[in-house]
Amino acid sequence: MKRLLWPLIALVILGGVLGLTMALDKSAPKADRAEAVRGDTEFALDLYGQLKSQDGNLFFSPNSISTALAMTYAGAKGNTATEMAKVMHFTLPNDRLNAAYTARLHDLNAANKGYELSVANALWGHKGFTWQKGFLELNKNYYSAGLNEVDFAQSEQARQTINAWVEKQTHDKIKDLIQPGVLDSLTRMVLTNAIYFKGKWALEFDPKMTFDSDFWTSASDKVRTPLMTEHGEFNYLETETLQAVELPYTGRGVSMIVLLPRQRDGLAALETKLTAKNLAEWTSIMKPNKELTVTLPKFKMTLQFELSNELQALGMKDAFSKNSDFTGMGGEPGYLYLSNVIHKAFVEVNEEGTEAAAATAGVIKARAITKPNPVFRADHPFVFVIRDNKSGTILFMGRLANPVK
Repeated sequence: MKRLLWPLIALVILGGVLGLTMALDKSAPKADRAEAVRGDTEFALDLYGQLKSQDGNLFFSPNSISTALAMTYAGAKGNTATEMAKVMHFTLPNDRLNAAYTARLHDLNAANKGYELSVANALWGHKGFTWQKGFLELNKNYYSAGLNEVDFAQSEQARQTINAWVEKQTHDKIKDLIQPGVLDSLTRMVLTNAIYFKGKWALEFDPKMTFDSDFWTSASDKVRTPLMTEHGEFNYLETETLQAVELPYTGRGVSMIVLLPRQRDGLAALETKLTAKNLAEWTSIMKPNKELTVTLPKFKMTLQFELSNELQALGMKDAFSKNSDFTGMGGEPGYLYLSNVIHKAFVEVNEEGTEAAAATAGVIKARAITKPNPVFRADHPFVFVIRDNKSGTILFMGRLANPVK
C-alpha cells in the first residue's frame, strides 16, 4: 500500500515571536540572494494568479510557502524535482539555493529594528521510519528545522502535539490548525513553517481622524466601514489606471505597498497586470510626495487554503501522484508523495500598524502625473503587498475586496 507523505505548510502569523538559529555561514553572495528573491517573487505572482479567481478577500505569505516547499524540494529527485524547481522558479544549484534561503532567513530574523519579524520551521516525522540522513541534516542546518518524532498511528495525539507547537509559537493565538481527520496512520511527515510580523506605522494614523464612511465593493454596491486618514510624506505613484503608495513601518525595513485601481470596479483589470515585472517597475518609479493624504480602511482577515490544486495547475504534478520521487527523503520512488499543502494566514491593519500571521502579457508604462496635494483614497478594492525592503522579499500579499467580511 502506498504510504502518505503529508507536508503541512502551516503559515501562522499571529502571536508570539518565533526564534530561528542558523548553523551555517550566512554570507551567501548578493547575486544568489537576489536570484532567490527574484524566483520567489515570480512564484508569488503565479500563485496569486491561481488564487485570484476565488471570491472576496485574499491574503497569504509567499515567503512561508516558498520556504516550506524548499524544505520539501530538498528530498525530491528526478522529474519531481524538475517540476518543483520550475514552479518555484528555483534556478540556482541546490547548495547555493539553500545557502541563499539560509542567509535570508537569518536576515529576516536578525534585522528587526522597530518591528517584530521572525520565522520558524520544524519537521514532524513518523517514529521508526528511516529517513535519509542528508535530508535531515540539510533541513536542520539550512532551515533550522530539526526532526521531531511522532507516532502517526496515534494520529489524534500527533495532531495535538503539532497543534500545541503551533499554539506555543503563536502565544496561543492559533488553535487547532490541523483539524481532526487530517492525519492518519499512513502519514509519514508534516513540515511546518511559521512567520510572524508585527509593525507600527512610521507615520501612525490619528484615531481622531478615523470615521465611518463608504467602501465601494463594486461600481454600485457599498458598505460602511471605518476609514483611517493621514497626511504626510509617502512614496507615491500615479498612472492612468492606478495609484500606488508605500506605507513604511517603524525602522523602515518593511513596508506595505497598496495598489489601488482608478476605477471602483477596476480590481480585476489591475490583477491581470499584476506580474513580477510590472510590480518591480511600479515600485521602482515611486517618488516621495510630501503632501499626500492617505485614506485606508481598517481591516482584519483570517484565511485558510488547501493549495494542492493550485500547485498542480502551475505544473507541480508528479509530487502529488504515483510518479512521485522523494527518495531523497526516504523509501522507494512512489512510496512518499504530497497529498495536501495547507496554508493559513492572518492580518490586521489599524491606526497603529499591522499584525500579520502565518506570489501580463503587456507591460504598463507608468508616468508620474504632477498634481498639487494628491489624495490616495482606498475606498474600493485594492491589492496590497508587505515587503522586506532590504531583500525585496514579498512576505505577505493579498487583496481587500470587502473590509467588513
